[in-house]
Amino acid sequence: MGFLTVIAKRLDAIVGPGVMLLYPLYASIRAIESPSMVDDQQWLTYWIIYSFITLFELSFWNILAWLPFWSYMKLLFCMWLVLPIFNGAAYIYEKHIRKYIKLGGFVGSNYTEYQRKILQMISFDARKNVAEYVDKHGWPAFERIIKVVIIVLLLNNSFT
Repeated sequence: MGFLTVIAKRLDAIVGPGVMLLYPLYASIRAIESPSMVDDQQWLTYWIIYSFITLFELSFWNILAWLPFWSYMKLLFCMWLVLPIFNGAAYIYEKHIRKYIKLGGFVGSNYTEYQRKILQMISFDARKNVAEYVDKHGWPAFERIIKVVIIVLLLNNSFT
């Protein structure tokens, strides 16, 4: 019975590195190599959140040492962030972080709220290129491009 007690008491130390470091490392490498940006968002967000947790632990280790359940709470939270069935990191990004992120330094304050919403719908890299195009040619030129793309897509769908 002593062996099982030791394992139960140190489950966080046994499972933690695999859940919090090894699997995310492996999944991050796979995400870099995949063409999709969805998994990139999941793993970049995970590493940001994990960094904040680590900084929190380093800052408040005197207090956390008094909480015997802290390591288990951290393990459960990281499992929720990591496991593909939950994708907790992507959830936190979409529901809590994304609304506070500015469009970036390359987007000036001369855009209307409508224009900012359109720019937020596209990826960061595309947003940068669109912002540069709009700065050079103006917003009406970009809207004409959008209309042409929509017409082409509609025509493509009508012939298939």
